[in-house]
Amino acid sequence: MPSLSYTSRRELEEHSFSPAVTILVPIAAIVLQVLLSRLYWRFSMLDLPLIVAIFFAVSRRSPMVGTLTGAAIGLLQDALTGRPIGVNGMAKSVIGYIAASIGIQVDVDSLTTRVLMNFVFSLLNSLILFLIGRRLLGQTLHLQWIQELVRALANSIVAIPVFLLLDTTKRPE
Repeated sequence: MPSLSYTSRRELEEHSFSPAVTILVPIAAIVLQVLLSRLYWRFSMLDLPLIVAIFFAVSRRSPMVGTLTGAAIGLLQDALTGRPIGVNGMAKSVIGYIAASIGIQVDVDSLTTRVLMNFVFSLLNSLILFLIGRRLLGQTLHLQWIQELVRALANSIVAIPVFLLLDTTKRPE
């Protein structure tokens, strides 16, 4: 007779990372983002720190850790990019929380889910940044949806190899 297990999906598939990966990967993503954006202006369309924040949030499957990871990555990104401190921190905190919450419920290891998730979160990140700039900072911003859709598509395409590369760093709990 099969025994019943009360272990949740989250507990079964929660992953951890070495401290070096946890610290160095987000820093590398932010530095690479800054350098690539300065070398060629079209690279500013990508958001490598967002991709890394999504990856860590869905891999750990803990909304609290996802929120803190997003906040840390966003604040460090703000410090290096010249945006007002806290703008990316707030946006990536929200994304980290939602991504981790979805990671508990949905199979986030399939390619289709990853592409769709990165596309939607990229659009959501743009919307949050727009709302923060417009409502909290009083900037006169206009959201250009075609450009944001292209940005979301580019982030989704770049996220595929980034996720596959970062999958090799996972340590099962």
